[in-house]
Amino acid sequence: METPSDWEDRLARWQNELELFERLDETPWVTLAKAEAETGVSRSALRSWYRNGEIRSRLVDGPNGPQRLVQLDAVIERAAASPRIQRRAEREVSLEAQVTLLRHRVDQLELRLAALERR
Repeated sequence: METPSDWEDRLARWQNELELFERLDETPWVTLAKAEAETGVSRSALRSWYRNGEIRSRLVDGPNGPQRLVQLDAVIERAAASPRIQRRAEREVSLEAQVTLLRHRVDQLELRLAALERR
């Protein structure tokens, strides 16, 4: 049975291997979870991209078994070429702009309400 220290040792060795991959290729190789978090690209899209040869990937031993890694730079480049991802990013920016405008409107209304209450 594995003890917590065995698990921590295994995890530390795996993280060291990931750092070694990055240094060897001078391009960060990251897990699918990290690529998803960094770029907003879904894991299913990432899987499709590496299965279709659109991005490189490698399978390495991880703390819980085999772990798929992809090059973060390649994911970013591929995402930039995707019209669907670009539209989603534009919508998100658009939503942020709308939220900012609405916050400004709420602030203005609060000031007007405070002025009316003082009268």
